[in-house]
Amino acid sequence: MAIAQYPSIVSLPQTNPGVATVLEYLIIKFPLVDAQTWRQRINDGKVHCHDGSLITALSPFKAQQRIYYYREVENEPNIPFKEKIVFQDQHILVAYKPHFLAVIPGGQYVNECLQNRLRRSTGIKTLQALHRLDRVTAGLVIFSVNPDTRHLYHELFESRQIHKAYQAIAKINDGENLIGIEWEVKNRIVRSEPRFCMCVTEGEANSHSVIRCLEQTAQKALFELNPITGKTHQLRVHMQTLGWPILNDKYYPKLQPKSDDDYCAPLQLLAKKLKFIDPLTKQERCFSYDEDLSLE
Repeated sequence: MAIAQYPSIVSLPQTNPGVATVLEYLIIKFPLVDAQTWRQRINDGKVHCHDGSLITALSPFKAQQRIYYYREVENEPNIPFKEKIVFQDQHILVAYKPHFLAVIPGGQYVNECLQNRLRRSTGIKTLQALHRLDRVTAGLVIFSVNPDTRHLYHELFESRQIHKAYQAIAKINDGENLIGIEWEVKNRIVRSEPRFCMCVTEGEANSHSVIRCLEQTAQKALFELNPITGKTHQLRVHMQTLGWPILNDKYYPKLQPKSDDDYCAPLQLLAKKLKFIDPLTKQERCFSYDEDLSLE
């Protein structure tokens, strides 16, 4: 059994969904965790309030109360790839996340995630990711170091003032000459079935990317992708829309049967660059990972 070293947090909603206790809310909030598991966690002292006081089976539901709990999984996989700190000061930390490593705890991962690895290696327990990457995507992630300035960096993401550049590799057709060509993709992306997949539908566009080809061989091409918006799986869907789904993508163009990670065939998508005006210094900051995806 793997138990999270750091707690997960859930804020109780403003509107009561029809429950009397915190326990009842947790049971309906997390339907994949059985009721007995929540009762056992509470009995073991693994659920508490912001002030550290323990939640009991009879603790009443209070709107907007923050509840802390410790996730558990039976067998947590070990991800055999190493993260790298690219930059760190008293306010932010920028790190490279390898393929297959989650950014924050989720699913079968509690301690094997970038955030908790960095908390352990740096000793900064307040370290918090400011944005997300898919577990199967590699690349740069910004973390807040200082809780007092965290909101300033959150606002950059909320107002789309972070400029991002990705790289992707896709198979191409014989005879295609794509180098230097640029595509602007705008369409409407919505959740499909199953709900973790996205699809393009009719209606007003809610996603926007600019994509260009940098290099190619006879069979593959290297693309630079600049997302203007930030919808779930946007770049993966937009590459599929153009007819070049990203190499080793298990979701697009067709969902593959569930299987173990193949560490020899990672999704060929890399969050390569992050650029923004620092809200504290008012100076431009640009971070770039020093390795490119390879066509070899």
